[in-house]
Amino acid sequence: MRIVSYPEAEVPAPLRGQVLELQDDAWPPGPADPDPSQGLTHDPALRPLSMLLVDGDVVLAALDVLSKEIGHAGGRWRAAGLSTVVTRRAARGRGHGRRLVAAARDAVAASGADVGLFTCDRPLLAFYESAGWEELPGTVLVGGTPQAPFPSDAPGFDKVTVGAFFSAGAAAWRAAFEHARVALHPGEIDRLW
Repeated sequence: MRIVSYPEAEVPAPLRGQVLELQDDAWPPGPADPDPSQGLTHDPALRPLSMLLVDGDVVLAALDVLSKEIGHAGGRWRAAGLSTVVTRRAARGRGHGRRLVAAARDAVAASGADVGLFTCDRPLLAFYESAGWEELPGTVLVGGTPQAPFPSDAPGFDKVTVGAFFSAGAAAWRAAFEHARVALHPGEIDRLW
């Protein structure tokens, strides 16, 4: 088994096809959803990096790292977060997802990001913590756009924010990221990563 990384637009077609199948299995598309086989899953402005755990030519787990600069607490921060984390149904429970999520944390740290931030469903918090991420208590990520915000505490959501602080500057400002509303605003395609 090995972990491979590609800009999303450069994932080889056989691997990309498997990733799309895994995503469709985890999150079946609705009738109004665009057909992802016709393009990319993420907004190219977020510099999506696809990370795949492969065994031979089989994708066991996949995720994407999205990145952008954000403003928060009077500063500018290079932020990155995980999106579309999925493990092949037949391979679940073997630590593959945890291995990939931990590797993604290392990749975000090595990328020069100040902070890693993303949301997960509350029942998945222990999984992400086991891979080195930490809960940011009371933190709400505000996705969408400034004109059409999409907060992680919207009615019907049961999300928690997890993160990590990689630069000394971000670590010193950690308290400003807790119990705060952080304007992520990734846009209309990736409304919330």
